[in-house]
Amino acid sequence: MTYSEAELRQIVSEVLARLAVKEPEPPVPEAPEPATEPEVYDGLPDVTAYELTDVHFLPHAADPEGMVALRRTTPARIGIWRTGPRYLTEPWLRFRADHAAARDAVLTEVDERLLEEMNLFAVQTLVNDKDEYLTRPDLGRRLSEQAKATIKERCIFQPQVQVVVVDGLSSTAIEANIRDFLPALMQGLQSVGLTVGTPFFVKYGRVAVMDEIGEILQPDLVVEAVGERPGLVTAKSMSAYMCYQPRIGTIESDRSLISNIHPGGMPATEAGAAVAAFLKRMYDNKASGTKLAAM
Repeated sequence: MTYSEAELRQIVSEVLARLAVKEPEPPVPEAPEPATEPEVYDGLPDVTAYELTDVHFLPHAADPEGMVALRRTTPARIGIWRTGPRYLTEPWLRFRADHAAARDAVLTEVDERLLEEMNLFAVQTLVNDKDEYLTRPDLGRRLSEQAKATIKERCIFQPQVQVVVVDGLSSTAIEANIRDFLPALMQGLQSVGLTVGTPFFVKYGRVAVMDEIGEILQPDLVVEAVGERPGLVTAKSMSAYMCYQPRIGTIESDRSLISNIHPGGMPATEAGAAVAAFLKRMYDNKASGTKLAAM
């Protein structure tokens, strides 16, 4: 059965309803006071205790509420003011804190307790540590021999959909989103009538590791939830890459993508349902990437 776009949208709505989650509504700006007192931690103010979009640092703004409303329309760091030619101390400390969060997202590991909670067994690429991961992207696209053997032993062969979780460049993104994303995805796939293989986690993985997974398990579709490269706006952004019959040699234009899955972008639960609907469209059309877009 082939689903129309309207029917797929209805499926997404039904999945969200079953998970008792309301579809997000566009935020209505409610301008607070132009600046807030930061919380105090061990005698020092916590400059990360508030959203940057909720405050500004202009000392004599003509329209304070309008300034906050403007800040809520963009992740750009506007309205941070200055002292002479330099930044104010508080915005500068917040910049350093956000930069540190981005570095931590890259350099830390996904908590093994989370993998146990989500019932995901773990395998590893040819990468040995974080330093090698960052300097040898090619090794992050290939599975170790032990990983290949484990996947063959523990996974269903030739499923319609194979689900993979990959740390990528942000362990923080996986920890922030996967608890909500994975159940919504599984529920959505069940709703559209697609069978799912055995989900698992890949440590030190890059997007194209799905190609080797496709060779080993030969699924019709692979969906890979992977941590995006973090930035100063957020370190919690995750992407879902999807491909029809990925194999070694698959080119990037054959992959489809839903990105910016995070609390300030597409919520994880909504993304799980949307990915399931998109996978159904790929399955019906036997295509992904630019080939699907051209249909």
